[in-house]
Amino acid sequence: MLAYALDAARAATGVAPVVVISPDMAGVRDVFGAEARFATQAEPRGTADALSTALAELGEDPAELLVLGGDSPFLRPGTLDALLAERRASGAPLALLTASLPVPDGYGRILRDGNGRVREIVEDKDAGPAERAIDEVNAGVYAIDVAWARRRLADIPPSPASGELYLTDLVRLAVADGTPAFAVATSPEEASGINDRVQLAEATSVMRRRILEDHMRAGVTVVDPATTYVDATVSLGTDVTLEPGVVLRGATSVGEGSLIGAASQVVDSVIGERCRVWASVLEGARVEDEAQVGPFAHLRPGAVIGRGSRVGNFAEVKQSRLGAGVQQHHFSYVGDADVRAGANIGAGTVTANYDGRRKNRTIIGDGAFIGSGSMLVAPVEIGAGAMTAAGSVVTHDVPPGKLAIGVPARIRDPRPRPAPGEEPG
Repeated sequence: MLAYALDAARAATGVAPVVVISPDMAGVRDVFGAEARFATQAEPRGTADALSTALAELGEDPAELLVLGGDSPFLRPGTLDALLAERRASGAPLALLTASLPVPDGYGRILRDGNGRVREIVEDKDAGPAERAIDEVNAGVYAIDVAWARRRLADIPPSPASGELYLTDLVRLAVADGTPAFAVATSPEEASGINDRVQLAEATSVMRRRILEDHMRAGVTVVDPATTYVDATVSLGTDVTLEPGVVLRGATSVGEGSLIGAASQVVDSVIGERCRVWASVLEGARVEDEAQVGPFAHLRPGAVIGRGSRVGNFAEVKQSRLGAGVQQHHFSYVGDADVRAGANIGAGTVTANYDGRRKNRTIIGDGAFIGSGSMLVAPVEIGAGAMTAAGSVVTHDVPPGKLAIGVPARIRDPRPRPAPGEEPG
């Protein structure tokens, strides 16, 4: 939630925001320390006290302050720009966003005078029946003249109901000064805050729809938006297709023309152009152009799949690079390995990378052929064009062009392969 609010505030003001937190929110500082300044409100004494805490952190006095809640993920920078502009144009010491909600429960109500000007905000917990019937609410977003606010914050009394100091009392004080607050209307969506897990789920659904709509307008095909989940941090090229059940998380990017097939989950991974990923899980992996992954493959952190390579059914790759054109189709594990271009990994192959104390690497040379059921006990190197026979357990290096066969494997010259159309001898 806070990330969206910080992005909007930074875009509207051009400076790092000040975030007011409580003493038990150190984790927020850890996450956003590079994006914001922080002020700690020692006790939860209300929003006016939170503003005083922020002003103390600022030290110097900016001429104007933009105030918004950390649970306001739908605010757009353009709306904040308009609020700031209206306060300056009106000369009011305070401008605020309002919205009309079909169900205003939990929000402060906007009270207007006979001329339609805002005269007061009544918090939901302090409102009477007539005030609760009002559907125009305070969105909790303000543009404030700082010099005026510093002078008037000390005049805010504690709420009779909660004992808190409400920032909304500044509206009443502005009216008392003869300079009423200026209200700017916004949409119910932008005014939405998040106070419980029900509202969190509703907000997540709205944000997911907004993210997908932005991608679709930019040229991405989303076959079933209702079952597709894409984080705001994900980058998608034009003509990418997302099939039903796709989940894309974190710092993931997908190149132009790629297809992410049904039931795929991709986290913090880079997928190139014209790739196909189908019913697979990718975590911290990189897939180069025109490669295919799946179905039911698992690319773990550090996996790099080279251009035009194929990783298929129940194949797993971890901390390994597969060169261009490598084939690893069936029931196999490649971990801590360097597989060179054009190699073939047979069904059931395992690179035994862990000896009980440390991880060891396997090297498989260009064009090597690893027979089904081979066990490559690292550290070991299979030379270019070498082969392993089905079921071999390879514990020593295999020279280029040679054959490893048996348990443990012995090195042999491979049988000559018949030329196309020639009968085997």
